[in-house]
Amino acid sequence: MRHNKKFNHLSRKKAHRDSLLANLTVALIMHKRIFTTLAKAKALRVYAEPLINRAKEDTMNNRRVVFSYLQNKEAVTELFREISQKIAERPGGYTRILKTGNRLGDNAKTCFIELVDYNENMLKEKAGKKTTRTRRSRKTTAKAVEAPKAELELPAAEEAPKAEEPKAE
Repeated sequence: MRHNKKFNHLSRKKAHRDSLLANLTVALIMHKRIFTTLAKAKALRVYAEPLINRAKEDTMNNRRVVFSYLQNKEAVTELFREISQKIAERPGGYTRILKTGNRLGDNAKTCFIELVDYNENMLKEKAGKKTTRTRRSRKTTAKAVEAPKAELELPAAEEAPKAEEPKAE
């Protein structure tokens, strides 16, 4: 029975699975976005997010713990220097998984997993959404558009006769 065994074994033994997830995490840290299968991405999120969370506090112990998982000095340095500054105020959810369809060869579900704070396109859309307006029906917008035009035309019509009257005298 598999009571209370929740993580995906990915059809690998423990040493192979740990090596795979460590390599995927290093690639994610170095490249900020990687393409992989959906099952690996979901397993990677569970593996990588606690390590990224440790980077918020730059202590020797945290660096050693992260290095014991990743076994890559460049990735640990990148994580504690650049990535930790971008995620400093984020309470969690450092990665995003976006599905891309099925792979042509074996029809496996593919996706890409990325660090949330490094996708410039999503950050621009988020800034644009802050200036949203409430939806109005077409009738009210048509009245609102017509009313200012009428107000703008009336003063111009009133000013023209006033300008002509002094010329006539």
